[in-house]
Amino acid sequence: MASILTVDDSPSMRQMIKLVLAPSGHNVVEAGDGSEGLAKARGERFDLVITDLNMPVMNGLEMIRGLRALPSFTGVPIVFLTTESDDGVKQQAKAAGATGWITKPFKPEQLLAVVAKLVRA
Repeated sequence: MASILTVDDSPSMRQMIKLVLAPSGHNVVEAGDGSEGLAKARGERFDLVITDLNMPVMNGLEMIRGLRALPSFTGVPIVFLTTESDDGVKQQAKAAGATGWITKPFKPEQLLAVVAKLVRA
């Protein structure tokens, strides 16, 4: 069972991610923007982070940079789950420390496969 932080400004998207992952035994913690996600990451240990890119307060790129500055997030996979598909933005995400990229809308089996590949729970 993995502890997964999901960061998205859409409550329905966070709920959908939780509905896909929780039945597989994963503990899913939700945050509504990058700032909230970073705050939760400072207080808990996570095996994986799934984040949106475009959010108010702090976007996903800024949050990833903040997470990668934390010693406890060395080696923790971070996956973007976003509507953005621009190659330039993907390169920025990779440079910031993102591990992978899933484009919305996603298929539940696709998300489960990515989580299974990245998490050794």
